[in-house]
Amino acid sequence: MSSITFPSLNLEQELWAAGARFVIGMDEVGRGAIAGPVAVGVALLDRQDARVKTSWPDKLCDSKLISEKVRNEIVGHVTEWVSASAVGMVSAAEIDDRGIVAALAQAGSGALAQILENQELRTQIIHDGAVIILDGSHNWLGPKASGIDVMVRTKADRDCVSVAAASVIAKVARDNLMIELGKRITGYELEGHKGYASAAHIAAVRNLGPSSEHRVTWLGKILADESTTNAVSE
Repeated sequence: MSSITFPSLNLEQELWAAGARFVIGMDEVGRGAIAGPVAVGVALLDRQDARVKTSWPDKLCDSKLISEKVRNEIVGHVTEWVSASAVGMVSAAEIDDRGIVAALAQAGSGALAQILENQELRTQIIHDGAVIILDGSHNWLGPKASGIDVMVRTKADRDCVSVAAASVIAKVARDNLMIELGKRITGYELEGHKGYASAAHIAAVRNLGPSSEHRVTWLGKILADESTTNAVSE
C-alpha cells in the first residue's frame, strides 16, 4: 500500500465558499540547501475556472513525496491545469547578504509580482478577493502580500492541492537550474544533490572550497572541520 498522502481541495473550497474567488497556494524549495537559490512557487486557482474545481492531475502531491521522474512527468500537466503560476528565486549571494527569511519573502513577493503583471487578473483579485495558503508554521511572507491575505497552514503542501501544485512547479524549476549550474560549475555534483548537503557535496566543499553558488555563511562548520583536519594532518 502506498504511503503517499494525496491532497484535496477541501481548504480551497472552504475559502471559495467564504467569498474569495482566488486561492493562491505557495511553497518554498531549497530553504535547507547549502548551494543554489531558494525558490518559491505560487499556483493560483480561480473559482470560476471549472477545470480546477472538478479534478486535478494524476499523481499530484507534495513534491517531496514523489520522485524526480514523476515530478518531471506531471509538471507540464500541473502548469496547464492551474489558472496561473510562477516561481521566484533569490540567489545564494543574496541569502548570505540578507538572511534566509528575507530571501524567502523576496522570492515569494517576486513570484506574486509575476502573476500580478497581468493587469486584468490583478483587477479581478482586487475586486473579487483572494487568499494565499502558505505552507509551514512561520509566516515569512507577512500578514498581507501585495494586498492579499496570507493564511499559514502546516503540511499544506501535503493536504492542499494548490500548495502541492506550487511545490511541484517550484521544485522542478529549481532542480532544472541546479542541473544547468552543475554543467558550468564542476566538481560539486550539483546536478545530483541539487545543492543539498550530501556526503559527496560536503566532501567536495572541503576539497575545493566554496563556489560562486554556495551560501558561504552556511558553511562555517564544514569549513571549520576541514581546517581542524588540516591542522591535525600537518
